[in-house]
Amino acid sequence: MGRPFGVPVFVSPSWFPIALLVTVLFEGQVSDAIGRPASYLVAFTYALLLYGSVFVHELSHAVTARGLGLPVRSVTLNILGGETSIEREAPTPGREFLIAFAGPLVNFVLAAAGIAAHYLLPMPPVASLLVDALTIANLLVGAFNLLPGLPLDGGRLVRAAVWKITGHARSGAVAAAWIGRGVAIACLLTGVWLASLPGRGVGWLALLWSAMVASTIWIGATHALRAERVRDRIPLLSARRLARRATLVTADTPLAEAVRRAHEAQAGALIVTDHHGRPLGLVSEKAVTATPEQRRPWVTVGDLSRGLEPDLALSADLAGEALINALRRAPATEYLLLERDGGVFGVLAVSDVDRAFAGI
Repeated sequence: MGRPFGVPVFVSPSWFPIALLVTVLFEGQVSDAIGRPASYLVAFTYALLLYGSVFVHELSHAVTARGLGLPVRSVTLNILGGETSIEREAPTPGREFLIAFAGPLVNFVLAAAGIAAHYLLPMPPVASLLVDALTIANLLVGAFNLLPGLPLDGGRLVRAAVWKITGHARSGAVAAAWIGRGVAIACLLTGVWLASLPGRGVGWLALLWSAMVASTIWIGATHALRAERVRDRIPLLSARRLARRATLVTADTPLAEAVRRAHEAQAGALIVTDHHGRPLGLVSEKAVTATPEQRRPWVTVGDLSRGLEPDLALSADLAGEALINALRRAPATEYLLLERDGGVFGVLAVSDVDRAFAGI
């Protein structure tokens, strides 16, 4: 939708049915102040302004993160509000606190502005209704986001506080994630309670909405716990340990012969070389397994190979975060591993890295 402050902003398709739902629900209040069909236009305007508040909330996270030197990938408005995607985590608990608190702070500022406008500015009934509704919405959005559990902003504040106290970012993330699971359960129970109240007119809608919110919080908290487990494994990763032995073949070698040589050498990968043994490309394991055995004598390894781009040749000594960063720079399924003297050590398959993360 645009790039304010250099941050790409996207709107998920899930936003549109929610905007329609907000319009229909709010129209009942607007129709008391203005007749139809104008009341639907006013209600839709409220839906836009409501998501405008969410957008400002998320943009404040993004602007604060960029101001603290962290690259921001995007801001996305979706069915439950919005999401700011920051490429790296804050390096200190103080910066984590500032980024997390920026969103709710903006909502409270907007709510304060709405209260001031209500008491200080003369407004027609429709404008007053919109201002009051947005004031309440911003108070609720700000307060809800301060609930103390990941993935909410309040969870990030808890993470920053525990991180500051213990000196370990992992301890803060784990504590905030478990609290987030508790918040998810509390949200679901609140919806059940509201749905059971007589004469409230909320019923199934309150239960459905609370279930959606609870599931999103639970999934986000679970993702945070899983991310910490993955992060624990990163220092244990070693390109040299995960490497597959490779068989060197020229591009005109029939695939059946190349596979035979690999099996004979107990190798798990094929590298295409020139006639002087210099590596030129890597053969995709998926392409090999997808080729029927009866066709392999008539297919050359060159037909199934990918050219060896500079970022696909890695040092065999890479390990930990350095290895992960190298894989992120050039996403692929296989990488050539080289010794310091330029000799071929083997091939690193991303599937093997995935299994290492999974503990297999």
